[in-house]
Amino acid sequence: MRLYAPGQVGLDDDRIAEEWLVRVKGGREKALYERSTDETGRVSVEGDFAKAGSEKLAALATVGGPQNQSFLATVATTLEEVDIGAELVAIIDWFAHGLRLIEPDQTIEPLGHLLSTDSRFLEFAGRFLRSSSTGIDHLNVLKKEITQDELRSLLPERLVMRLLDDIADDEDNTAVVRIGDGNELVVERTDTHHYYRITIQAAHEYAPGTIGSLDLADESDGTRRLLNLIPALNHDHDQGAVYFIDEIDRSMHPMLIWKFMQFFLQSCKAARHQIIVTTHEANLLDLDLLRRDEIWFVEKDAESATHLYPLTDFKVRKDLEIRKHYLEGRFGAVPFLGSLDRLLHDGSKPE
Repeated sequence: MRLYAPGQVGLDDDRIAEEWLVRVKGGREKALYERSTDETGRVSVEGDFAKAGSEKLAALATVGGPQNQSFLATVATTLEEVDIGAELVAIIDWFAHGLRLIEPDQTIEPLGHLLSTDSRFLEFAGRFLRSSSTGIDHLNVLKKEITQDELRSLLPERLVMRLLDDIADDEDNTAVVRIGDGNELVVERTDTHHYYRITIQAAHEYAPGTIGSLDLADESDGTRRLLNLIPALNHDHDQGAVYFIDEIDRSMHPMLIWKFMQFFLQSCKAARHQIIVTTHEANLLDLDLLRRDEIWFVEKDAESATHLYPLTDFKVRKDLEIRKHYLEGRFGAVPFLGSLDRLLHDGSKPE
């Protein structure tokens, strides 16, 4: 098995000062390349990776590329795959498709299209929501074919043209655009283009045998957030992915976040999957859920520089209540709120 420590960089406002890519095999590390930018702005790249590529790759390593662009990005945008070599092609492909960055208001992927094409995932998502006390019994997905005129009435013309351009280049013959929570437009290319509107509905059992449906847009923000994250649990669909989820605690109950993380970790023990989350939810500081090396703190100093450090920097017992000691400030990375108390006494509070 080969593992990589890719894309690690040292940078400032103007340039990438250092960058390196390391292969880990059998517990041993080998640098594929090391790239640096000196004070004069000269970029240099060293490593034997070029042997697996071509003369063009070796020449590019000699030139180095722009100061403010990583070497991997320079390779990906400058050379054809045939000139790069199989190993770098696989690494670049992982950055493009295997690393999934999810912002607080994003879905992991076009959810309606996934639910409408994968009946197993549709069933799993419904059961997960039902087991999470959302009040949802199951999900329905409505897929209706529409005309090109209807498509143009729902989207700006420039976006319609981009969709049609994308479908011409897409190997999957499908382009999807999200138009709101639970609503998507899909363009499928066959002999002619077909246009569809997909709507997700949540079915609730209000009384035994009585089912009522709501559009997903009418569900709570927390329910929509949870559903948007469920594709991370669909390991059959996305082998080897690394999910980086920003503010996983947004709009979700602390117990539900804990169970979501536990489910992910337990369901992918035999597979290569990883989830990295940022959060303010202290309940995740639990050694029954995470190892010490899996917990990292982020702290901003007096000069507004951000520092990232692991729990393993501290000597802690396995039975220590991490959450309690974190909130007491033992590990840092907590806001100092003493100045708020002074507002009660200095006469500056609002009347």
